Amino acid sequence: MPVALVLLLALSCLVKSHGAGNVCDLGRRPSTRPHSVSILEFGAVGDGKTLNTIAFQNAVFYLKSFADKGGAQLYVPPGRWLTGSFNLTSHLTLFFEKDAVILASQDPSHWQVVDPLPSYGRGIDLPGKRYMSLINGYELHDVVVTGDNGTIDGQGLLWWDRFNSRSLKYSRPHLVEFVSSENVIVSNLTFLNAPAYTIHSVYCSRVYIHKVTANTSPESPYTVGIVPDSSDNVCIQESSISMGYDAISLKSGWDEYGISYARPTANVQIQNVYLKAASGASISFGSEMSGGISDVVVRDAHIHNSLSGVAFRTTKGRGGYMKEIDVSNINMVNVGTALLANGSFGTHPDSGFDANAYPLVSHIRLHDIVGENISVAGEFFGTKESPFTSVLLSNISLSMSSDSPDDDDDSWQCLYVEGSSESVVPEPCFELKSLESSYGRAVAL
Repeated sequence: MPVALVLLLALSCLVKSHGAGNVCDLGRRPSTRPHSVSILEFGAVGDGKTLNTIAFQNAVFYLKSFADKGGAQLYVPPGRWLTGSFNLTSHLTLFFEKDAVILASQDPSHWQVVDPLPSYGRGIDLPGKRYMSLINGYELHDVVVTGDNGTIDGQGLLWWDRFNSRSLKYSRPHLVEFVSSENVIVSNLTFLNAPAYTIHSVYCSRVYIHKVTANTSPESPYTVGIVPDSSDNVCIQESSISMGYDAISLKSGWDEYGISYARPTANVQIQNVYLKAASGASISFGSEMSGGISDVVVRDAHIHNSLSGVAFRTTKGRGGYMKEIDVSNINMVNVGTALLANGSFGTHPDSGFDANAYPLVSHIRLHDIVGENISVAGEFFGTKESPFTSVLLSNISLSMSSDSPDDDDDSWQCLYVEGSSESVVPEPCFELKSLESSYGRAVAL
């Protein structure tokens, strides 16, 4: 059978296997809440100096009483509202008017300290506990955080400096975090200067993120934009994200903790996004992926000025899998490494990981990708114990930068990977060039 026909059939089967469907249909416009109050009614002062944590906490507590009456809206008018961390409640809309700016307190004592997530076993920065995120939802249903392009500013410089100087007491907080929640919408807002992650959904179902802008300084250490983590049925669309590290990163737990918790990230759709990742990847998978990542569709992404374009990261001890992932219609400009898959990336939470827990990376389809001023076309490094398999490339055209190697063999670097390709420029490495792998046997598609 001709190679092209076999490749076409393989790609067709891969598309049919995806379970993501059109999860972005989840994001219907929420109905108007029958009850609404302003944060002003709880004594809040929008002068950028008065601490309003208690006002937000009291407002949410009051609005809990409307959960069985159709829910309620908490309205934040124009102003500069300084606050520490606070929790939301179910059947709530938190609405930020245009020119309403939430300012996260730079005093760590205004941030509660909580236990680490069970699928991680420790904080992301340090062993032990972590600072609670600025805006939190725990075991909630039907929650909307939206507005008329209001702003949430994490004022992260304090946290970045403490991270760099190794003076953190606990792991850094995020801006918005939902844990074990469902039917969550975040839309029409601007997020600035997250201490760590901007929007983190963990153990969640039916999460819709739409028309958000998220920015941090390119020098901010390990700041990440949107992080679906052990969550399913997630839509991210029509958003612009520019981060110090990764723009969008899919995760599912860390080593033995993620394996034990066994909650995958699945059925994720990412589309119509503009991404920049100064020192990381615009779209990354892992490296914390021990619960598994599958059935992901990424399409219509514009990636620019990033160290890496699309990256798959894992290492021995992770276990888990990354499979059934389809990435298409990607436009890259000024990117270091366009396509990256690294099987020896990342650290371990502690010494309790199983060194024989090898990750599975398989059935990855990358197609209809164009790039301009690219330094390295691709780097695919699996492991001897668990090679990456069924990596399928098609219709990829990358224009290399003037300082890139002239030889196609140097534009791609591959080891312990099996796959196939069609219409790829520059020509990929032998392991990805045809249906014959570097091990001398046909690739199992």
